Amino acid sequence: MSNQNFAQTEAFKALYETVVKLRAPDGCPWDREQSPTTLRGDLIEETYECIEAIDEKDPTHIKEELGDLFLLVTMLSYMHEQEGLFSVADTLKSITEKLIRRHPHVFGDAGDPRSQVKDSAEVLENWAKIKVEQEGRKPKDSLLDEVSRALPPLDRACKLQKKAAKAGFDWPDIKGVMGKVEEELGEVATAIGELEAISLHAKELPERVKNQKEALEGELGDLLFSVVNLCRFLKVEPSVALQRTNTKFVTRFTHVEKRMKETGQEMKPGNLAAMDKFWEEAKL
Repeated sequence: MSNQNFAQTEAFKALYETVVKLRAPDGCPWDREQSPTTLRGDLIEETYECIEAIDEKDPTHIKEELGDLFLLVTMLSYMHEQEGLFSVADTLKSITEKLIRRHPHVFGDAGDPRSQVKDSAEVLENWAKIKVEQEGRKPKDSLLDEVSRALPPLDRACKLQKKAAKAGFDWPDIKGVMGKVEEELGEVATAIGELEAISLHAKELPERVKNQKEALEGELGDLLFSVVNLCRFLKVEPSVALQRTNTKFVTRFTHVEKRMKETGQEMKPGNLAAMDKFWEEAKL
């Protein structure tokens, strides 16, 4: 075993032993109280924090966030080990076997027809076949059934569209995608106008107002879906793009707050002109 492999083995052993100690009767009360269910939110949050660190291209931050993910994955695996369902070693062994099985072009025999692939598209085709032929997974009734319902809506929308596009259900060019965004935006405007008209008679027509609000929600959903499709068509991850905008918004809004405080002005609707001025200043 090389020095590097030995160091990696010892590092994971230390992490595992730390997790075992934290979950022991004389360990940490908070860690002992956790369960796979309670850690679901942490897993999502830490994943997004890792994505943020990657976007920042900050190796120190990336290392820290990857460490948090290693901890959560090890902790979740060990919780199941404590229940006698499977061990942490079983988890590692399972993913290693899966990687080898699904990469016959890397680990397979030369005589295997799947040992030769032209490109990544063929790799994915082999991957799908192996799931059914070797792993015994039942083919889905629909391609879209392969997309997890547990994904955040924005990410799920993108993956649903990618699946449909792989089957040939896609726009031929960017003009069609842009046209759909404009169409959906127009339908949102129409729905808003109808809601405003009905709202004038809210007391007499409460059910119609409720129905129109639901209709507006549906149109806004269609608009978001079409914008996600535009991102996919341009090979931009929508959740990553939105996160960048969130970060930009926070930076600019914080600048506005700081400048308003410096000039002795209160953050309120009546001072919108001043806030807008500092917002434009933040862009510079």
